[in-house]
Amino acid sequence: MGVIKLGFISLVVFALLITGISFFFPAHIRISKAIDINANKDSVLNQIKNAAHWKNWYPGADTMALLVEDGKATGLKLDSLRGAIRITNITDSSVTAAIVGQGLRKAITGWNSYQSAVPNTITVQWYMDFHLRWYPWEKFSSLLFEKRYGPLMEKGLDNLKKMMEK
Repeated sequence: MGVIKLGFISLVVFALLITGISFFFPAHIRISKAIDINANKDSVLNQIKNAAHWKNWYPGADTMALLVEDGKATGLKLDSLRGAIRITNITDSSVTAAIVGQGLRKAITGWNSYQSAVPNTITVQWYMDFHLRWYPWEKFSSLLFEKRYGPLMEKGLDNLKKMMEK
């Protein structure tokens, strides 16, 4: 009986310790990648703000269905996950989209453009924002976001650069 009691108390103390450590992790995580593209700002932003053009450069978009609302492509359907990437805001220098769906971690992704010091060159930044709850498994899983999303974001920016600099 003493072994069971010791095991239970150890388990509770370990769970509290892990939870306490997770409070030192931030609740807001941003992953960001940037690239310089030698092209006109308007032509680059046209590729980003029009979801129908995402199939040309967004990793994996060539196999995804377009999300069409009111006759206009507003994002991509994530069929296997029953979710979508939906454009939520477009300005003259940025595009913001939300990743939403049943069972998906809500995230905001966006692209900002900045004029470079080099003529006819634009810097495009792609970022993803995650807002985490206090759960320890969410906080610890955030340590892997860079490894999971970073290479895809770099590939997408490289695809955009190659396409625009042809």
